[in-house]
Amino acid sequence: MLNVKIYKTIGEIHNVISKSKSSDEALRSSLKLIVDSSNASFAVLWYLDAKDNLVHPFYWLCPMDLSSIAISLDDGIIGKSISESKTIAVSNLKDEDKKLFDSLDKLVISSMVAVPLANEGSQKGLISIFKEEGTFDEDEVDMYNILVMLIDTLIKDKFTEVNWDNKEKIMSISKLTKDFESGGILTQVLKGINFDIFEGEFLCLLGESGCGKSTLLNIIGGMDEATSGEVIFQGKDIAKSSEKELTEYRRNNIGFIFQNYNLMPNLTAKENLDLIGELVKNPLDSKEALSLVGLQDKINNYPSQLSGGQQQRVSIARALIKNPRIIMADEPTAALDYQTSIEVLKALENVIKEKHTTLVMVTHNEEISKMADRVIRFRNGKIYEISVNAHKQKAEDLIW
Repeated sequence: MLNVKIYKTIGEIHNVISKSKSSDEALRSSLKLIVDSSNASFAVLWYLDAKDNLVHPFYWLCPMDLSSIAISLDDGIIGKSISESKTIAVSNLKDEDKKLFDSLDKLVISSMVAVPLANEGSQKGLISIFKEEGTFDEDEVDMYNILVMLIDTLIKDKFTEVNWDNKEKIMSISKLTKDFESGGILTQVLKGINFDIFEGEFLCLLGESGCGKSTLLNIIGGMDEATSGEVIFQGKDIAKSSEKELTEYRRNNIGFIFQNYNLMPNLTAKENLDLIGELVKNPLDSKEALSLVGLQDKINNYPSQLSGGQQQRVSIARALIKNPRIIMADEPTAALDYQTSIEVLKALENVIKEKHTTLVMVTHNEEISKMADRVIRFRNGKIYEISVNAHKQKAEDLIW
């Protein structure tokens, strides 16, 4: 009977992982299947933080929101449930600890199975599976171990972790924070960001509005200051640079593409590019830049004579004319309809292919992230996942 259950669950796990858009989504969905298809009450995913060598609850696969968690090798797991105002505890608490909870409405767990979640041979986390009543038998323990190992293997197969060590690292962001103060209230926008940017890659910063990704782009682009942390570019920390140094950094290394095209209305497309070209040492020819974005026949048109998509493509060419090390794009298709967005994305695709320029794009559109080499997902000012697209999609294949 148990074997039939395992095979059924294995098939369902294959199905949900194949449809998942990220390893985070795949892990959540497949672990929920394990709980729903067994005698377990709920499960917890813990992640190992290499910095402090401690495990932390990542999420709970149960209908309760547990806020504060304490872990003790002797006493098990203790947490407070907000939604049901209960305390949850493993049942092997010592007598003195039990007294602490006498006045609370307790939910006591009688049995727990813990399965390591491994990555390339090194443990990165732990899955805890709980039962409120009774104990897990040996067959159930074996089943959980088999299924978690399967999940880990399938996720690694689909969301391949490519080794980027052989690529040139052009920027390193470390422990980056950004705080804003308004009316005496301090708001943390970025809460310790760490990642690298590599030569010639398309890196997508993905997340909902307000999660801090545009603020991050402005900091690494030299347009805003960090509260703390480092942004190392060519051996220099631009987070500690003077305004004059930042101006040189932006002028010679960074190309910007904004939601608003910011074109000079009284200049033609070519003249908008030539204006920027005069400010840098080794500009790209403006006609070549416009040709790369498919506007070679619009060089003498004014912005008012161009569609929104064409204006955005001019702004891409304007960023490219500087021959920058990195192009920063902040939601470049946010103000455009679907078809026009695809045209703009095709232009960016061609720029990366022909000029091997590094592109860092901010977007909230999950579909657009499928074009990228790597995707960094943000939530509440923190990075919660960095994934690699083993099979990138072309702009023309995207649908939303």
